[in-house]
Amino acid sequence: MAISKIPSAGISNTNNFRNIIINGDMSIAQRGTSATGLTTGGYRTVDRFNFGIASAGTWTITQDTDVPTGQGFAKSTKLDCTTANASLGASAELTFFQKIEGQNLQYLKKGTANAESTTLSFWVKSNKTGTYTAEIYDNDNSRQISKTYTISSADTWEKKTLTFAGDTTGTLDNDNAVSFWMFFWLGAGTDKTSGTLNTSWNSDTQANRVSSSQVNLADNTANEFFITGVQLEAGTTASDFEFLPVDVNLARCQRYFENLLFRQTVANNYTTTAAYGELKFTTTKRASPSITVLGTTTYATGGVVKTGVTLSSSNMNINSMGFQVTTTGLTVGNAGHIDNTNPKNLTVDAEL
Repeated sequence: MAISKIPSAGISNTNNFRNIIINGDMSIAQRGTSATGLTTGGYRTVDRFNFGIASAGTWTITQDTDVPTGQGFAKSTKLDCTTANASLGASAELTFFQKIEGQNLQYLKKGTANAESTTLSFWVKSNKTGTYTAEIYDNDNSRQISKTYTISSADTWEKKTLTFAGDTTGTLDNDNAVSFWMFFWLGAGTDKTSGTLNTSWNSDTQANRVSSSQVNLADNTANEFFITGVQLEAGTTASDFEFLPVDVNLARCQRYFENLLFRQTVANNYTTTAAYGELKFTTTKRASPSITVLGTTTYATGGVVKTGVTLSSSNMNINSMGFQVTTTGLTVGNAGHIDNTNPKNLTVDAEL
């Protein structure tokens, strides 16, 4: 039986993991699907994407189901202005961005004569038409490059493609720390807009980072901004968005953050007041994480449920954490297990 050759046109791109951005389809949201009343920045809702704000109104961020039709996306991120600031101060900022590890960028050959160009593609929608700025910031060498794009039609999904030249200056550190920031600017004061936009790689001059024509998305509570399908890849051409299996995408996000179920975890009573155990993380973390215990913890041992216990972490590494349960009246040598009132139990945070 002859084996038919699959036409090359039937394969969009055989270079797996070409997308430098993690969770660009906005499908993973371990922290929750909505965050309201935001006047300070941080990781909110959709995994791996950070929100930056300084004196630019109040915002709600949600994982949304409004997506471009027929493109394969199920989720987007929506940023919604709930308190406006129509006159931004000089130092005001409003951004949506992702930090990227240096060891994930080495193949771009930045800082050499063979430096690769990168192409950014994404889908965007807003009622606020006009000029917006996208920026790659080199954190290792304080260098940056910016490009503008235009939202032409209000409340309409539009695909944007921007190509950034390779940078022959400034090699990137080959480690697990942040080397690139991929910024989407939604508003900025004159500290960032009063110079000449760096459309080619240059040393960081703050006034040259954002276009002087950049819209102020914070100027009206009717304003909203949707984004999905974010892809940054080597080369000068945008390929089709790289959809990953959900388990692969989740594991990539969990390298930086996960909600971990602590319930029914076994510990051993070492003294009459302390029990010890170990909890393995679902995925190896980027770095030794910080732990936040949610809810109220109890410890069941010898048929008795101990309340008011203290739970603390120890011997933290990228794969697991040791923990101590502190209470009273334990029988040395017996085992017990932890319970918790919060369904998430723990947050494990190794974000950049």
